Amino acid sequence: MKKIKLEILGLSSSIDSQSGSFALVLKETNGDRRLPIIIGMFEAQSIAMEIEKIVPDRPMTHDLFKSLSSKFNFSVTEVIITDLEEGVFFSKIFFSDSKKNVSIDARPSDSIAIAIRFGVNIYTTDKVMRDAGILFDEVNVDSKVDKKSKVKTLGDMTIAELNNSLDLSISDENYEFAARIRDEIKKRNLMGKNALKFLRVDEYEFYN
Repeated sequence: MKKIKLEILGLSSSIDSQSGSFALVLKETNGDRRLPIIIGMFEAQSIAMEIEKIVPDRPMTHDLFKSLSSKFNFSVTEVIITDLEEGVFFSKIFFSDSKKNVSIDARPSDSIAIAIRFGVNIYTTDKVMRDAGILFDEVNVDSKVDKKSKVKTLGDMTIAELNNSLDLSISDENYEFAARIRDEIKKRNLMGKNALKFLRVDEYEFYN
C-alpha cells in the first residue's frame, strides 16, 4: 500500500452551516491534491484548540487519550485514512508499546485530533486520493486558496457558529473555552451597538 503524507491546510464551516459541521481540508505534502473531509463541531473544536495551543480547564476526550498513553507506556506512531465507502471515510490509528504494534479503526476526525496531539504523521492511500482528492492548479491556486490558510479562529466565526460552539462547550463542561466564546459574542454585540449609535449620529447630523 502506497502511503501519501498529508498536512492540515484549513478548517472552516461547511456549506450547510446549520448542521454545525465543518470542512477539514488536508493537502498532499508533496503534491497538489486536496482532501476535504466533513467533521463534527466537537472534533473541529478539538483540532482547532490543539493547533492554537489552547489548554482547557478540564481535559477533552482526545487529551485523555494522550494522558492514557503516558500512564500505560504506549505511543501513537501514525494515522492513516484508509478507505472511502459510500461517501464515508475510514481510518486507522497505529500504536506501539515497544513490544508489539497494533492498530484500531477510528473516524478520521478522531484520528487527526489524536495525531496532532502526538505529533505524528497523517497519511492516506493513493486510492483514497484518486477517489476523493481535488487537484488544484498551482498557477491559479493563489486566487482560490490562501496558502497560509489557518484553522478558523473565534474571530473568523459568525454569530451563529459562535452560539453553536458555546452550547457545545457548555455541554462538554469546557467552561474556559465557553468563556472565550462568550467574550467574543459580547464584543461583537458591543461593536454592533456602537456602529448603530454611530449611524444614528450621522443620520441626525445629515437631516439637521
